[in-house]
Amino acid sequence: MLRYALKRLVSLAISLVVASVVIFAMVEVVPGDPAAYMLGINATEETLNALRDQLGLNGTLLERYAGWVGGMLRGDFGTSYTYRTPVAEMIGERLWISLPLALFALTLSTAIAFPAGIWAASKRGSLVDTSVMGVTQLGVAIPNFWFAMLMVLVFAINLRWFNAGGFAGWDAGILPAMKSLTLPAIALALPQASILARVMRSSLLDTLGEDFIRTARAKGLSKRQALWRHALRNALIPVLTIIGLQFSFLMAGAIIIENVFFLPGLGRLVFQSISARDLIVVESVVMLLVFAVVMVNFAVDLAYAVVDPRLRVRA
Repeated sequence: MLRYALKRLVSLAISLVVASVVIFAMVEVVPGDPAAYMLGINATEETLNALRDQLGLNGTLLERYAGWVGGMLRGDFGTSYTYRTPVAEMIGERLWISLPLALFALTLSTAIAFPAGIWAASKRGSLVDTSVMGVTQLGVAIPNFWFAMLMVLVFAINLRWFNAGGFAGWDAGILPAMKSLTLPAIALALPQASILARVMRSSLLDTLGEDFIRTARAKGLSKRQALWRHALRNALIPVLTIIGLQFSFLMAGAIIIENVFFLPGLGRLVFQSISARDLIVVESVVMLLVFAVVMVNFAVDLAYAVVDPRLRVRA
C-alpha cells in the first residue's frame, strides 16, 4: 500500500509542475496590460513603467514564474493588483464559502444518486428503472444555471423560503449560513446526481452479470444478498472516479452558480479578477484549484486500493 501511495505522490508532483507551467503561460498570453487597465488610457509611459516595476511585471517570464512558484511554496501568493490585498487572505475568505458549498452539493448528489442507481439496477427493465432513468436524463439535460434561476423564482421570490442571493456569513450562525448555501447546493447537486445515478446503475448491472455473482447465487444467496454483499463493493470503482471528478467540478466549476446567487466564493473571485486583469489572483486561484483537483484524484486512487486489493498487489 505504501509503495502504491508513493507512486501516486510522484505522479501528483509531476502533474502540479506541468499545471503551473501551463497556467502561467496561458495567463501571460492573454492580451491586455494590467497597469494600463488600472491607470486608464490617459496614463503616461513613465507612470505605466513605474507601476509595472511596483507590480513586478517588467521582469522576464522566467523570473516572474520562479518568483510566483517560490512564493506559493512559502505560502505567499502575492498581492492583488486591484485590491492591494494579499491574495492568500482573499482566497482564505472565499474558500470558506466555496468549499462548504462543494461538500454540501456533493453530499446531496451522493445521497440522491446511490439509492436511485441501486434501486434502478435491482429493478432492471421495470417501470421503476425506466422512471429513474427518465428523470436522470432530464437532470443531465437541464443546465444548472437555468435550474438555479427557476429555484430563485419559486423558493425565493414566490414562497419566500430562502433569500434570492448573498451569503449570511458564518458569524451569523451555522443554520443561516447553510440556508444561504442550500439553493446553490441543490442547483449544483441535481445534475451531478443524475450522472452519478446512471453510472451507479450501469456499473452495478455489469457487476451483477459477472461469474462470481452467479456462483454466489448458485450457493443459495438471494438476488438482494448478492447485490449488497458482493456486487455493490465491486461496482464502486467507476463510481468513485465520478465522485472525484464531481468534487473537482464543484470546486472549480461553480462560477456561474456563484454569480447567479451572488456568492463571494472562489469562482466569483476568478471571474472578477479576469475582468480586472488581476493576473496574480487568477494564477494563484486556478493553481490552488488544480492542487485541490490533484489531491482529490490522489484520494480517489487510495480509495481504489481500499476497495480493490488487486491494485495494491499490482503496485
